Amino acid sequence: MTLSMYQLSVPVFKQTLEALSAIIDKAEAHCTARKIDPAALTTARLFPDMFAFARQIQIATDFAKGCIARLAGADMPSFADTETTFPELKARLAKTVEFVASLAPADFDGSDTRVIELKIAGNPVKFNGQTYLSLFALPNFYFHAATAYAILRTNGVEVAKRDFLGAVPGFTA
Repeated sequence: MTLSMYQLSVPVFKQTLEALSAIIDKAEAHCTARKIDPAALTTARLFPDMFAFARQIQIATDFAKGCIARLAGADMPSFADTETTFPELKARLAKTVEFVASLAPADFDGSDTRVIELKIAGNPVKFNGQTYLSLFALPNFYFHAATAYAILRTNGVEVAKRDFLGAVPGFTA
């Protein structure tokens, strides 16, 4: 069985973005129940030299929309990176899911060999689409998504692995 670039990207990004939105709901409930200022979580970091929760969400969405746009040859939506509240972060996640889901499988035809050119730390880098997706975009996306999850977990929000995974088709617990 051959998997398409669409199958390896769109459902993967969509599932994790929706899971991130659901863990934000848990973070909001946590703050309400414990009378905690939500900014304590949106600005929380795992370590002083790491990005805060809000920035982790912004970067995860940037990798999702950027990857999908580059693979499909579509225009990439631009977001201002000004979100500081849970509702603003959820809106950003929803806009990203909407964009990711807006593209059709046919938009990804030939994307495995499409040349993807980026500047990383000011240096030009070229990937073919398959390498870009599997060895650069997805690992970076998951790094920021997992870090956002870990920030909430380390600050006492009751989330578990199942929350990070989100709604896995065909899996019921």
